[in-house]
Amino acid sequence: MLMFCRMLSLAAQSSDRQGSCTGFLHKGDTIAIISPSSATDTATIYGGMRTLEKWGYHCVVGRNALNEYHGFAGTVGERLSDLLWALREPSVKAIMCSRGGDGMAHLLTRLPLDTLRQYPKMIIGFSDVTALLCAEARAGVMGIHGSMCHALKTYEGNDTVSQALCRMLQGDLPVYHVAPHPLNIQGRAEGIIVGGNLSVFNDLAGSDYDPLLLDGIILFLEDTNEGMSKVDRMLHNIEVRGLVPHIRGVIVGQFTKYKYPENGFDDMYSMLYEYMQHYGVPVCFDFPVGHAHLRNFPILTGAKAVLEVNEQEVVLHY
Repeated sequence: MLMFCRMLSLAAQSSDRQGSCTGFLHKGDTIAIISPSSATDTATIYGGMRTLEKWGYHCVVGRNALNEYHGFAGTVGERLSDLLWALREPSVKAIMCSRGGDGMAHLLTRLPLDTLRQYPKMIIGFSDVTALLCAEARAGVMGIHGSMCHALKTYEGNDTVSQALCRMLQGDLPVYHVAPHPLNIQGRAEGIIVGGNLSVFNDLAGSDYDPLLLDGIILFLEDTNEGMSKVDRMLHNIEVRGLVPHIRGVIVGQFTKYKYPENGFDDMYSMLYEYMQHYGVPVCFDFPVGHAHLRNFPILTGAKAVLEVNEQEVVLHY
């Protein structure tokens, strides 16, 4: 079914949001680019930098951002050093992760929530960076689940998704209007929006960084290369832990690169609906967030949001 997304201007002040940060950005502010997860390359980082500079920002690259160690962007110590530098450096106003992949979880046990509270900066990324965004949400800090250097390099910041990110960085928050899906469960929810890559935040279960331990959340989820049976187990992990009552609404994004049918279900959405229809909360399907860039609109995590699901459309606003 056709999906559409219309962007509307919504004035924003950080003091009006549930989470905190040092503020949204202004032209001329400095953004640090770091690689806390998998190794990347010069073209990706500097391509992303060119787009950010075109938007009017000054960019600095972490000392270890181009390192490589067993597929990661350096040792745990090197990656953590860049993250702590970017958090503590007063001139840095926001942090963009160069890419996802694997390895962010290595840093969390060395990153107390108090550190994120002490240096509350907007961190931008998705996929493996979900772990860091969830940690920020638990610390009461806002972040952006959104495009990283590869997409900014590829599309040079000119596509609709990149432009939405550009506006969000400056505090011009979106009102998303998305076409209805036949599996949607109608209703209205208010809560702190958290989530991202399902397999990543599932691995945080029970830790200080687990976003599902927050009460009153709107949970959004997406994934790639995860089979239906594994997603089934991860979803039921939420139920087994008794955390469904914490959820006020669910946003189901894009699930890509998986085999179907499986477990007797035609596809991932039909399986998710089978279980989520019993949650007693509004649920929307096919929201444009996930691993395909042109369907990965930015979401302000750790912020209070409103989700409205009705016959005509789905509306998400802050």
